[in-house]
Amino acid sequence: MHPWQLEAAELARRIAARELSCVEAVRSSLERLEAVNPRLNAVVDGGAEEALQAARQADAALAGGEATGPLHGVPVTIKVNVDQRGHATTNGVAAYRKVVAAEDSPVVANLRRAGAILIGRTNTPAFSMRWFTDNAAHGRTLNPHDAGLTPGGSSGGAAAAVAVGIGAIAHGNDQGGSIRYPAYACGVYGLRPSFGRVPAFNPSGTGERPPVVQLSSVQGPLARSVRDLRLAFAAMAARDVRDPWWVPAPLEGAPPAGPLRVALCTALPGYACDPEVADALQRAARRLEGAGYRVEHVEPPRLREAAELWLALTMADSRLLVEPALLRDGDETIRQAYRAMDAHAPSFDTEAYMRALAARTGLMRDWALFLQRHPLLLMPVSWRHPFPVDADQRGADAMRELLDAQSPLLATAILGLPGLSVPMGLRQGLPTGVQLVSDRFREDLCLAAAEVLEAEAGPVMPIDPA
Repeated sequence: MHPWQLEAAELARRIAARELSCVEAVRSSLERLEAVNPRLNAVVDGGAEEALQAARQADAALAGGEATGPLHGVPVTIKVNVDQRGHATTNGVAAYRKVVAAEDSPVVANLRRAGAILIGRTNTPAFSMRWFTDNAAHGRTLNPHDAGLTPGGSSGGAAAAVAVGIGAIAHGNDQGGSIRYPAYACGVYGLRPSFGRVPAFNPSGTGERPPVVQLSSVQGPLARSVRDLRLAFAAMAARDVRDPWWVPAPLEGAPPAGPLRVALCTALPGYACDPEVADALQRAARRLEGAGYRVEHVEPPRLREAAELWLALTMADSRLLVEPALLRDGDETIRQAYRAMDAHAPSFDTEAYMRALAARTGLMRDWALFLQRHPLLLMPVSWRHPFPVDADQRGADAMRELLDAQSPLLATAILGLPGLSVPMGLRQGLPTGVQLVSDRFREDLCLAAAEVLEAEAGPVMPIDPA
């Protein structure tokens, strides 16, 4: 196999054993990038010589007997909406091409400390606010399985890159499904960690993020195997004092006493579930039952209410703190999507905003009690098959359909819960998948269940773009 085809864990093992050099691993990934990226536009900011120089330094560190990290020499991509020193943090906006970072964001610094080699920066929609990856600054990223379908958003470039073998691991972030939905659309694994787990901060920022973004947005990994997710997640989760929300929670919690109870949610009133989605959930449930999990059909509490709260609070923050820049600097696609989403959000005065924010605590309490009885929730990533490209450009009615479809992503995000998008193989050549959700700081339960689902099919192999 070519090095670019290998999992991160296997690459790291071979590099540590001196069976493969860091330069060989990085050069292989860069050659893969050069071969397939022109057909996808997943990576929109390169840096081949910078990556090779870092690989040469990593080889020298090995030769000198220096201590190395768990990702030493492993090629990784970074999303263009976080700071990476020497590169523009465009966030998909042409006007921000001159916002060149002087230092790394915490998640990038943590990946570097773990030994990762950064080989390119991946695309995102303008302001990272769509489930579709296209912008006037960098152009459109294509789904490697079907160019007519979205690769997801906002980490669409990250998911597409991992799916085709441009880097073993990709960095992404998730405020309303932006890791989990692209992973689902491109057929790879994507972990949204708990709020407070992975430190976040952009030194190039001119002000603090809106309050609800701070409470719902997280940094996390995408990869082709659960083992690689574990490696990347552990590296990303190291403390950085620049994020006061970071929590020193252990990566592994107490093991469950007896068979772990799984709540299976395949339907909820008012939501239309596509047959491929329902089929993937049933297949996942059978695999978990076969491994000793106790699966029960149970609805999570107040999911629609939580999803609508995400919309109301996110748009309330956006109107005040994001909208001026979005209307001034954004492209027409983000303006249309924003207007369509805003049409479904209530108008808030200060009292209404405070009451809505207070209501979040009650929802968190209900879900915590629910997850105490059923520590794992098996549910859709989206109720619908991945949408056609630009489905959010068709007005307010089309946006309502999107918001309903993405409710499993929105509800869990506003509650700060971890979620893991798990691929369940192809149907008629297109990816299917499910989502695993657990209580805060119990990503270990999601990862263990994902390993059960992965065992039957094996890790995802890189594909050539369709």
